[in-house]
Amino acid sequence: MAKKDKHVSETPATQWLKSNQVPYTEHVYDYVDHGGTAESSKQLGWPEHAVVKTLVMQDDKAKPLIILMHGDKQVSTKNLARAIGAKSVEPCKPEVAQRHSGYQVGGTSPFGTIKAMPVWVEEGVLALERILINGGRRGYLVGIAPQVLTDVLHARPVRCAL
Repeated sequence: MAKKDKHVSETPATQWLKSNQVPYTEHVYDYVDHGGTAESSKQLGWPEHAVVKTLVMQDDKAKPLIILMHGDKQVSTKNLARAIGAKSVEPCKPEVAQRHSGYQVGGTSPFGTIKAMPVWVEEGVLALERILINGGRRGYLVGIAPQVLTDVLHARPVRCAL
């Protein structure tokens, strides 16, 4: 499929990026249910390793958190829990994740969430030159420098990839 260079209307994520003076590029693709990062990377011609997924999880006290992970990796919830000092971590149910983030599952961005949540990022993501991450809508990714995650979003690095 051809890459689309179409502008998308503003989202809470792009508003957040603009208000924090973060330069970004827009990357639009045809959203496919359950296609995930494999589908977006294929359509956009990006390595899946550099397409970062935003996952809303909760700890053993039901406190929500965000983990940012390489598209081609999984999160070891055991390693994540150990790294953040929790007894356990599990993915939130889609409706709970939506309530915390304000975003529809498949369009979850770590930027501009309605609830402030701690953000963790897989350490390897920070070593990449550039990443694509959800821009707050299904079928819409933004390209940013990964340092934005730690410098502006204040995400803390963690090692929990499988």
